[in-house]
Amino acid sequence: MTAPDPAVLRTELRLFRREPGAVFWILLFPALLLAILGSVPSFRQPDASLGGLRTVDVYVPVAVLLGLIVGGVQSMPQTITGYRERGILRRMSTTPVRPSSLLAAHMVVYGGAALVSALLALAVGRIAFGVALPRQAAGYLLALLLATAAGLALGAVISALSRTTKIAGAIGSAVFFPMMFCAGVWVPVQSMPHTLARIVGWTPFGAAAQALGRAAAGHWPGWAHLGVLAAWTVLLTAGATRWFRWE
Repeated sequence: MTAPDPAVLRTELRLFRREPGAVFWILLFPALLLAILGSVPSFRQPDASLGGLRTVDVYVPVAVLLGLIVGGVQSMPQTITGYRERGILRRMSTTPVRPSSLLAAHMVVYGGAALVSALLALAVGRIAFGVALPRQAAGYLLALLLATAAGLALGAVISALSRTTKIAGAIGSAVFFPMMFCAGVWVPVQSMPHTLARIVGWTPFGAAAQALGRAAAGHWPGWAHLGVLAAWTVLLTAGATRWFRWE
């Protein structure tokens, strides 16, 4: 994957800021969802099944990942495939811009948005509900960066395989809901049966959720989870670079 072209990156950043839907669902919705969950009184009480943590505590890593899932799996592929449908990519093929450079520009824009979304979720959890900030800050940051890279690489593969926005939407939806489950949106990873948690840990967002949860509790994320994220990033990035075409 080559570095993004500066002119393409500036253009994509301007276009992203003009999309209120993307700004809301990627930047604001995860923090808003956390605020709604935290307003439920029972979610602010310690739960023995969660190791003494509160439900709002275990949902902070989920909210941190949610913006990344929305941006990487749904928004980015729809945008790039829309370019292909409208012939924008065909016109760009006559310029010196390489396909991998365009993918890199989108990954930077959506990756940056996902990281801002993560900071907002952490801030809401801390300020509104007293959720402790990650006790293992270095491990948390490393896990978050690897999760961002893996999630965006997954979105790049969807973009490469989709010829129309309908196909991108269908593939994105087929991937979106399983990734939401693996991240713990419906059932926190801490509440999953041991075997299911192990299986989920082999997926990008399952590994990310478990790594972030460990780092938040003050432990190093664990090399197994970090290795899963790194492996997915390498494999998906290689696939996206190989399969992406202008038309």
